[in-house]
Amino acid sequence: MPLDLKIFRVVAIAEACSWAGLLIGMYFKYLGGGNDIGVAIFGPIHGALFMAYLLAVLVSARLHSWPLKELLIGGICSVPPFATLWFDHRVMKRFRAQRDADVPAPGEEPKRATADV
Repeated sequence: MPLDLKIFRVVAIAEACSWAGLLIGMYFKYLGGGNDIGVAIFGPIHGALFMAYLLAVLVSARLHSWPLKELLIGGICSVPPFATLWFDHRVMKRFRAQRDADVPAPGEEPKRATADV
C-alpha cells in the first residue's frame, strides 16, 4: 500500500477516535455535571486531526487522481462523527480492487507497460 494511503488511513481512524473522545467530553460537560475537561482535552486534538484528515484527503486525491465527486465525499465525511471510518473503508476497498485487477491470474502473463514508438 502506498505511504500516502497508509497515512490517510491512520489519520481517518485517529479522527474518528478523537470524535469519540470529544462526544464523551461533551456528554460530561452538558449532561453529566458540567465538567469540561474532556472537551478541553479532546477539542484541540479533534481540531488538529480534522485538519490533518482534510489534508490527507487532498493529497491522496491528487496522487491517485480521484474524481471531484470522490474528493467532495471525502471532505464531507470529515463533518459527521465516525464518517471518516466509512470513507476509509470505501477508499481501501477501491484500492484493493484496483490492486487485484493489476495482478495477473495464474497462468496469465503479467501486464507490461508499452512505450509509444
